[in-house]
Amino acid sequence: MAVLDVQNLTLSFGEKTLFSNVSFDIKEKEKVGLIGCNGAGKTSLFKIITGEYTPDDGACFISKNSRLGYMEQHTCSENKTVWDELVSVFDELAVIEKRLEEITVLLTNGEGNQAELIEEQDRLNTIFTRDGGLTYKSMTRSALIGLGFGEDDFAMPTAKLSGGQRSKLILAKLLLSKADFLLLDEPTNHLDIKAVEWLEGFLKDFNGACLIVSHDRYFLDKITTKTVEIENKKCRSYIGNYSEFLVKKAAEQKAIEEKYENDMKEIARLEGIIEQQRQWNREKNIKTAESKEKVVERIKAQLVVPDSKVARIRFDFTPKCVSGDDVLSVINLKKSFGDKTIFSNTSFEVKKGERVFLLGDNGCGKTTLLKVLMKDYAPDDGTFKFGSNVLTGYFDQVQAKLDLTKTAIEEVWSSFPSMSETSVRSALAAFLFKGDEVYKNLSDCSGGERARIALLKLMLGKFNFLLLDEPTNHLDAFSREELENTLLDYSGTMLIVSHDRYFINKLSSRILELTPTGVNEYLGNYDEYIERKNRTASQEVVEKKETVKKVNDYLLKKERRSQMLKMKNRLAKVEEEIEKTELEIDDINSKLTTSDYEELMELTAKLDRKTQYRDILYTEWEELSERLTEAEE
Repeated sequence: MAVLDVQNLTLSFGEKTLFSNVSFDIKEKEKVGLIGCNGAGKTSLFKIITGEYTPDDGACFISKNSRLGYMEQHTCSENKTVWDELVSVFDELAVIEKRLEEITVLLTNGEGNQAELIEEQDRLNTIFTRDGGLTYKSMTRSALIGLGFGEDDFAMPTAKLSGGQRSKLILAKLLLSKADFLLLDEPTNHLDIKAVEWLEGFLKDFNGACLIVSHDRYFLDKITTKTVEIENKKCRSYIGNYSEFLVKKAAEQKAIEEKYENDMKEIARLEGIIEQQRQWNREKNIKTAESKEKVVERIKAQLVVPDSKVARIRFDFTPKCVSGDDVLSVINLKKSFGDKTIFSNTSFEVKKGERVFLLGDNGCGKTTLLKVLMKDYAPDDGTFKFGSNVLTGYFDQVQAKLDLTKTAIEEVWSSFPSMSETSVRSALAAFLFKGDEVYKNLSDCSGGERARIALLKLMLGKFNFLLLDEPTNHLDAFSREELENTLLDYSGTMLIVSHDRYFINKLSSRILELTPTGVNEYLGNYDEYIERKNRTASQEVVEKKETVKKVNDYLLKKERRSQMLKMKNRLAKVEEEIEKTELEIDDINSKLTTSDYEELMELTAKLDRKTQYRDILYTEWEELSERLTEAEE
């Protein structure tokens, strides 16, 4: 059954058509990736699904049995703590939990109508357990920790959260809501690798459907089983994740192009025959020409013209000279800000031609280390040295070195004044700044456009050692592919900070894991890095297994003793209550000889209630006795 059915959607803004005749569906529990270059209309399609935009044509239908969830549904109040804000998703369970606590107190004190209270307790316990009451607090904690909040952040007022933290908290509210069909627009933004991996685990276990827009190709590979692409204003669906989509699309395009070329050759051959036959102009020749014309018409009617190639960034990082073999040597670097040490005892070397990635937790100092190497920061201790003929180029993830008072062409031309205007404009065109777009003020440019300008300047510098800080940020998936392929052919050396695991996997020859006390080195790509870390972690688990088992056994015995004590106390209370109820029943029975009809009816009703209550108590007594016997064995 489809939770979403999109039928022939068309959307335009003024004279510009974003997409037309877009159709696809999403089944229950299906995880679908929605991809396309920046500006293709992915977010606009989301807004049609949520009802914010109205399409020019077509419609989309959401199953009436589905509960749609998306980020914009959830806000972040200013007067709560982080914990209270997230746990508010479970307010209904909290109300039930509070009532159950009240009932427990009443039953313990023997207050109220005991039979009715026990009946209410059973009913609420069923609802509470069914709806996740036993786990909602642990789920809240897991989501906060998983998305990068520390225990100390739980009590932080939401008013003090940064924009990124606020986005993570709203994402957590969406994930823990009761929605069973999620729209996720760039959900990995603001998340480090650990948080993204937690999100992957959550979505794999999520028992609902998802439509995901993301430039994180590794994430899409892990989660999605179907891919919908918007390109050239059209939509195509492919079974499989992102990598499988690439293979299928390439094969499809190749087949279409080959058939088109063959058909065009056949048309040209037939038209040559037609022309020759008409020149001979005999009756037989004319019939042959007419027959061939029908064949040409049939081929043209079935002709599939390949889509025009979508404009992509064209990179070329050819260095102007070759460096020495020893590119960089770092010895015992240390950097602190105030009393906080960011990293220390950091030592490593980089050799010519290496593609080295610098990984580590958020806040471990990866960007700071690059800024130390670029002399933007001075180290507190240690030294570093670049080798002979090393020309260093730096990509700053926030493009802090761009002059926002300039236009795109002014920014590039002022850095490379020896270039002609034609050359600068051609270079900008290769980075998708065409026509009057070259005169766009950088202050008016998007983050992606500024990133393209910074990458263009880096390319024109012809450096042989690239320091890249999150170079794939703001690039769509296809531009990332182009950058990867260019860097694979780059003859220079690279030291890269990135959380793009697909990018790391494709390029890395060595990984340096930055910690507060030094660097751990791993040869290979990201998958090999994770495999080695998991293997090391497994070995540590084996070594600690006996210690953990002893601690767990002790805690288990302690918990069991506590539970048995609670059951014994409750059993004694139930026995006491049974004895008391039996006496009350005997007292009522002794009064049933009365001749007062109204009193007799009242006594009979009271006897029924007490008898029912006694039966409930006996049932509880039997269950407690059985559980105690099992626990003592």
